[in-house]
This record gives sequence, structure tokens and C-alpha cells, in this order.
Amino acid sequence: MGATVADMPADTVSVTGWGRTAPTTARLIRPRTYEEAAAAVRGCGARGGIPRGLGRAYGDAAQNAGGAVFDMTGLDRIHAIDADGGTVLCDAGVSLHRLMEVLLPLGWFVPVTPGTRYVTVGGAIGADIHGKNHHVSGSFSRHVLSLELLTADGEIRRVRRGTPLFDATTGGMGLTGVILTATVQLQPVETSLMSVDTERARDLDDLMARLVATDDHYRYSVAWIDLLAHGAATGRAVLTRGDHAPLEALRESTRARRDPLAFRPSHLPAAPAFLPEGLLSRRTVSWFNELWYRKAPRARTGELQKLATFFHPLDGVPHWNRIYGQGGFVQYQFVVGRGQEETLRRIVLRISEHRCPSFLAVLKRFGDADPGWLSFPVPGWTLALDIPAALPGLAALLDALDEEVATAGGRVYLAKDSRLRPELLAAMYPRLTDFRALRAEIDPRGVFVSDLARRLGL
Repeated sequence: MGATVADMPADTVSVTGWGRTAPTTARLIRPRTYEEAAAAVRGCGARGGIPRGLGRAYGDAAQNAGGAVFDMTGLDRIHAIDADGGTVLCDAGVSLHRLMEVLLPLGWFVPVTPGTRYVTVGGAIGADIHGKNHHVSGSFSRHVLSLELLTADGEIRRVRRGTPLFDATTGGMGLTGVILTATVQLQPVETSLMSVDTERARDLDDLMARLVATDDHYRYSVAWIDLLAHGAATGRAVLTRGDHAPLEALRESTRARRDPLAFRPSHLPAAPAFLPEGLLSRRTVSWFNELWYRKAPRARTGELQKLATFFHPLDGVPHWNRIYGQGGFVQYQFVVGRGQEETLRRIVLRISEHRCPSFLAVLKRFGDADPGWLSFPVPGWTLALDIPAALPGLAALLDALDEEVATAGGRVYLAKDSRLRPELLAAMYPRLTDFRALRAEIDPRGVFVSDLARRLGL
């Protein structure tokens, strides 16, 4: 007798994104085998289901009010590593953190990582994540050679890159099926350290000029931007760029040289469950931003940093999302294309004038887009910022920014969204009609559905 939903661990729980802004209740099902995953899909009920990894999507993409949510973290096996060719075959529930632990000692690193390593491979594909190296390496899907997808009919399909189903799945937010496994091409490294250059930019124009002039000299590039600065300092920033440190950069007779591929992330105490209201006020964040900008070097080259320090500084603070209080926060991320620098300037100025207390704001340049129909990056400029959800006037401000982004041919990132108006979606994602048509073909009963999908009509 085959597995049934009744055989699997399941609870009715409140589910929310990392921003904690739109909780809904769902039946959380935890399959432990591929057979159980197929049974969960077949028996998920009239409200359908959606796969979920480690819950780091900021908005409502991995929620399903009144339906089922498939917690895929129990399927977390690494099946095969080609240490010569640099590929790994693993379950979709494996985290990037786990891949780093296993692969770094072999001289390999994940090809793309976002600002947290606590995302699953399935989540990385479903959101087609990007990192500081998009201008060089593109999105995560560019490095996925093939995947296995459990579709609404309960069948497992092997999906190769270059096919419509692959392009609908990469960036498709889990709505084409449950990713079970993936084969990923890796990045070779000689050490687990980064060689980092840091410099300050006096304003937004200075920052953009520095990025355009020298971004191609670095594999990784990102700028922290002060969105509370105003006047002549509007858009001032700290620009951080780097590459994987070669073995020759490590001094002899040091711990790092003796074990150059060791992965040693550090951890700080967890953020408390409740913080005083007003802790992240405009005044306190303004002080923090001033301190952060002034403590950064005017120019420093070749500093050696741990991977975790360079890529994932917030991962060292468990539950850091609590710092925004019980109201949670919105992470707003958009991209506008090359030639839309004036649009970016206007948006930065509007955010600055609104006095949004954001201390986590980053600007990057995107390179060539990948073919995912709902993949977020396009060549141009992307700005991401965290804003307390209770900020007065926030909804009206973001609605106005959405309009400006859409008019400029840009888009917002669905993996971070919880409030976009559906009428803007088609303007932002030109392949939306193709995505909807493919979904209707392979999932005519609408088995795979999420709060995001209902809200936006995906």
C-alpha cells in the first residue's frame, strides 16, 4: 500500500514569510520520501498546496491560506558530487549552508548565493535567486543543469535547461510543481576567504559612476546605501567588492594557510522575541547610518574576510527579523533597466524625502537576464531595502514607486513581495501570459497555489 497524507507528519499552523507581515493558517505537511511528496500532492485537498523550504521568502510566496504547505526540508540528501567536474546532485531540501559545509573542503563553492545561506536549493531555483555576482554569473538557474519536478498529476519529470517547463519553473515560485532534485554546476575556489576592496561614495551619482567604471573588474559587488541621507549627500554609500582569495594571498604559518578551505561561520546571540517599540525610529536609524558610513574606510584594498562575513553577515544573528518588532517589515526590491538612471535617482530621492528608516538597503548592478519567464533580474540597477511595516504612509509610497518602476519597464521581486497590485504584474513580467498558459496545461485543477498566486492571479 502506498503512502498517504495521513501517514505524514502534519500540523495546522500559522505560516508567514520572513518579513512577518501577512500570516495565514495552513496545514503543514512534512514528506520524508519522494513517495510521500507525491501522496501529499495528490491528497492536498481543494485549496491546493505549495512547496516551502526554510521560509526566507520575505512575502507570501510560500503560504497557502486554508490549504496545504509542503515542508520540503526533510528531503535533504546529497546524492553525488563530481569533485573533478564540479557538479553536485542533491535533493531540493538541501540548504546552501549544507552545500558549503560539504563542498568547500573539496575546493568548490555554490555558484550564486543571496544574502543568506539558509535557503534550500529548491527555493533558490523557485525564486531564481541572485547575488552580488549577477553582473558576472547571472541567476542561480544559469548553473542548474537539470532538475526533477513532481507535477500536479503525481508524476516525476526530468526537466532540462532550455525547455519551456524549465523556464517556467526557474523563478516560478513553486507554482509548476515540487522540485525534488537538482544537478548544479559549482564555482571552483582555492580558499574559504574573500579578498575585499571597500570604498566610500559621496552621493548616488558618485556611486553609480564607480560601479559602471569598475564593476567588471570584480566577481562580486554590492553597495550599502544610506537612504536617510539628504541634500548633497543623498544616496551616499559604502561600496564593497571582491573575489575569492587565491591560496597565495594567505600568509605562511597561519591557521588559514594550514586549512585554507575551512568553513568557519560565526554566530551572535539571537535577536530577542520582542523589542521596544520605536527602537528603529528615523532618529536611531539615522544615527546608525551615520556611524556605519563614517566607520567605513575611504578606500581599502585586499582585506581578507570570511565567506560568511562577506556574503551573509546577518546569518550570524539568529532571528534577526525580530528587530522590526511584532509588526514585521517589508523588503521592497525593484530593478530598472540600463538607461533608467534618472528613474533610480527619483526613487532614491522620494525614499529619502519620506524618511524611511532603513538601515538594510543595498544597490547592485544586474548583468544579462536568464530565460526564466518570471525571473526577476534584467540588465540594470536593483535596489533592495527593509522598511518597518508600520511606517506611516508606507503603502501609498510603495504603490507610487510600483507605478514608477512599471512605467520605466522595471519590475519588483516576487520572492520579496506581499503587497503588489495585480494590475501592474503584466507590465513588469512580459512572459506572464506564457507562464499562465503553461500552468493551465500541466496543472488544470490548480493543485499548486499560494497566497501570492491568488493575490496576483498567477
